[in-house]
Amino acid sequence: MLDRSLESVVELAKSGLHVRLVVVFGTHKLDTVSHLARYAETFQMVFVFQDESFGPGLDGAIRSALPMTHGPVALVLPDIVVTGSDTAGKLLAALRHIEVTGWSVVATEERDPDMLQQMGALEVAEADGVLTVGAAADKPTDPSGFNAFWGMVAVSEGEAHRLPDVVAKGTASPLAGAVALMVDGIVNYNTPSG
Repeated sequence: MLDRSLESVVELAKSGLHVRLVVVFGTHKLDTVSHLARYAETFQMVFVFQDESFGPGLDGAIRSALPMTHGPVALVLPDIVVTGSDTAGKLLAALRHIEVTGWSVVATEERDPDMLQQMGALEVAEADGVLTVGAAADKPTDPSGFNAFWGMVAVSEGEAHRLPDVVAKGTASPLAGAVALMVDGIVNYNTPSG
């Protein structure tokens, strides 16, 4: 599963981009370091323990990683796998689109309210031939109005400090206005239906 979630990151490195993978983990995930050694010649890797003072959740993990990032940042979660044609190229396209709005997402269409309540839900609409995010919420209690969810997020260096707000409760999501690049499917291996 981890290797599949990193396929897009490997493609970034193959495209000629300098890629730094920042891996946030706890002491119970030390086997992850050994597994990732296979990528040592593909991209630079930095490992950081999650600073619990930032919180135990995903937003705390992102805050732990941010000091290690430089340039545009892509949030790629190890339990999320993007599926379909040209999925590897979607992350590169997402990074190219951040020049316009500062944010972009790789997303998939979804109408099932139960699934939307478990994911980073989006309301995506087309305007002038471009799909953009009108509203976003992480695991919304009320999923009405949402029609998609994200699997990867790309953000400019200047906006990266707001990346934890994508998954934090009680804060406005910075994804409103982001360009949405759609894929056939996204599997979350931590959801009951994934």
